[in-house]
Amino acid sequence: MFSALKKSISSKPTFFDIQANVLAGLAVGVIALPLSMALAIASGVPPQHGLYTAIISGLFIAVCGGSKVNISGPTAAFVVVLLPIVHQFGIGGLLISGFMAGIFLILMGVGKLGKLIEIVPYPVIIGFTAGIGVVIGTLQIKDFLGLSIATFEGDYLEKLSLIIHSLPTINFQEFFIGGLTIVILLLWPRVHSKVPGHLIALLVGSITAWGFQYFYADFSVATIGSRFHYDINGITGDGIPAILPAFEWPWNLPNADGQPIGISFDLIKMLLPSAITIAILGSLESLLCAVVADGMSGKKHNPNDELIGQGIGNMIAPLFGGIPATAAIARTAANIKAGGTIPLAAVVHGLFILGSILALTPLLAYIPMASMAALLLVVAWNMSEAKHFIRTVKVAPKDDVIVLILCFVLTVLFDMTIAVAVGIGLAAMLFIRRSITLTDTSRVEKDHEVYDDLSDSIVIYDINGSLFFGSAQKALQSISIVTPNLRVIILDMSEVTMLDMSAIIAIESIKESLDKQQIGLVINNLQPRMVLKLRRAGIRFKPRKLQFSRTLKDGITIARNMH
Repeated sequence: MFSALKKSISSKPTFFDIQANVLAGLAVGVIALPLSMALAIASGVPPQHGLYTAIISGLFIAVCGGSKVNISGPTAAFVVVLLPIVHQFGIGGLLISGFMAGIFLILMGVGKLGKLIEIVPYPVIIGFTAGIGVVIGTLQIKDFLGLSIATFEGDYLEKLSLIIHSLPTINFQEFFIGGLTIVILLLWPRVHSKVPGHLIALLVGSITAWGFQYFYADFSVATIGSRFHYDINGITGDGIPAILPAFEWPWNLPNADGQPIGISFDLIKMLLPSAITIAILGSLESLLCAVVADGMSGKKHNPNDELIGQGIGNMIAPLFGGIPATAAIARTAANIKAGGTIPLAAVVHGLFILGSILALTPLLAYIPMASMAALLLVVAWNMSEAKHFIRTVKVAPKDDVIVLILCFVLTVLFDMTIAVAVGIGLAAMLFIRRSITLTDTSRVEKDHEVYDDLSDSIVIYDINGSLFFGSAQKALQSISIVTPNLRVIILDMSEVTMLDMSAIIAIESIKESLDKQQIGLVINNLQPRMVLKLRRAGIRFKPRKLQFSRTLKDGITIARNMH
């Protein structure tokens, strides 16, 4: 814990390092400001909660985490997980879930699970990220087209059906503003400017919408100011309150019915699956982001410290109105490209957003909802990893394609938790199947050089690969087939790399079967650690029944003396 801060202090950054990181933090803050609002809106909560998340989690995770350059805050990956929680339990339930997820993340870090999280199969990651991108993109069509939908709830297919049936209600004024925004978002990278494209797009969209409304009375589009309202300690207003994050117990916040949600054991049980999902997704995205950042920056992160830092940030943020957060790849990449090398950049990014709440909230209220939807459509497209998805389908083995498609479909139609669980489970089963095919047992023919005119009373079996619960029975079943003259079987286990309890039981069963037929067994060149496993299980040296050898020639000599 606190490794990033300690390393940054011990490395004694120069004045130029500090200057570069301050500028990088400001650049990332400009990017994170609109994204944090957009992702909060997409998650079903008012935009200020996204800003609070970027401030609180961005600061604490940067100081406590295991990466020097990660930038944390609300991310698109969380949208499909958080939106159902808000619909069912309100903002209070969401923040309690985030707090619980923080506890799980800390436990994962303390339990040294950082490396384990990093081995999630590539098809699973691409499958659920592409699915999340599709879901997020679909949810933005309503605001992008200005569709009239009274209640936009239900599962994915129900929402898609509502969108399709509502297409005749398209508002061309909203569509114009959204289309203008998305065109700028797509064309701005060709300008090769250091100014973020989404900042220009939102600025143009907001000015255009304001200008048309000013000159044409009939022109009207929904904005952050018209969509969101607040009432905090008797202070009411539209848009985003110019109020700093304040401490508040999450259970004092409203549920889906607008009443304080409270806290109870039953509520914790109901929120537990959601909290676990948030923790798993947060750990995956944070560590993936850290790996990408290592490749870009040349630094090395500590995965377990990063999980602990993410946990601390996600426990503290809900106490100040922040929703669940994780490291964001796009913002982290922007930080590195801008010169960020130490956690100071992330701290400055949080302070910039803090200052923006105090100074820019009247202007932020003018941002059109159609422009925010356009921004999220581009985010969803980038997140879908369409090129990687198509490439994987074209070049990957059939088993990996099945995992990819299954994760994608389950994410879209059900939820990410089911998708990842089924995807990892299926990937594990396919891995086991592949491993089984690599393990085999073959009988050494008599023309082999080591036979040296060996009689039919001795048979040698060559065993290769890992002997575990999936392969042991298949690899050892042929050994139980004996001929009338057989007196000793030699198992050449020189190339056996693993031995689990299932394999030990299988060997024990073969030994007992051979004992009954008065046939001896010689185990050759098994690694000492695996010999020790057999001895602990009671499979020990017996002069006429079971012996061990170091070389095959020694094994043959022992076999001759056994009968």
